[in-house]
Amino acid sequence: MKNAPAYAVSSVDHALQIAVMLQVEGPLSLSECARRLGIARSTAHRLLAQLVYRDFARQSDDRLYHAGPVISLAAHGRSRTALLRSVALPHLHALVERCGESVNLVALAGDYVRFIGSVECSQPLHVGNREGMVFPAHLTSGGKLILADLPPDEVTALYAEERWEGRLDQRPSLPALRRELTGVRRAGFALNRDRTETGVTAVSRPIRAPGAPAEAAVAISMPSARFRSQDLQDYLTMLAVTARDIEQDFARALADVG
Repeated sequence: MKNAPAYAVSSVDHALQIAVMLQVEGPLSLSECARRLGIARSTAHRLLAQLVYRDFARQSDDRLYHAGPVISLAAHGRSRTALLRSVALPHLHALVERCGESVNLVALAGDYVRFIGSVECSQPLHVGNREGMVFPAHLTSGGKLILADLPPDEVTALYAEERWEGRLDQRPSLPALRRELTGVRRAGFALNRDRTETGVTAVSRPIRAPGAPAEAAVAISMPSARFRSQDLQDYLTMLAVTARDIEQDFARALADVG
């Protein structure tokens, strides 16, 4: 039997209840959420807005709220992802020290990428912590690198119309995406400027287990105002060293767990 915490936080509890209702029961309106929890509509609206911001919920054109990508994505390779994150974190901190910018580690989850590791730099103006957040894979630098390593039929399946029901307006053109992924594959890196977030530039390198396609990517993220094209090669060199070190430690860790 579960006992309620001695110091329960009602707003957190309400937000978690909404997330569970969306995941288990399906789309709900603002009024229905407020009624079910016995709270004011304005309170429910604030909770839902926070859940949408953190990708636990999304709002469709009919103003109903749906389970967001964080809770609707199938769990996949959690132990392997956790191992990769633990191996990578020291290298992410070292990369922040070298480049002076924030650094992220992303992994593919369906047609999204999930930020599984994030280390902020100390500069007053910087890209904040993104850990736990998700973004469409085809819009992020790291996501494009991972997609570029997938077999063509897997990319086709990920972007088939039936998988994008209710969000067809966000579905990319498959021919255009294939052309972009071909360029990314040839370059060996990806650059994203203001595409997922206005004012943010990111440059990424892939991370691969031995003999396998990319399953993650490491990215340096910075305010676009601070990005200079003449610094790109330096960033790529630092990313290459970090990716190599993560891959080596990850291979050893995988061998140790059998």
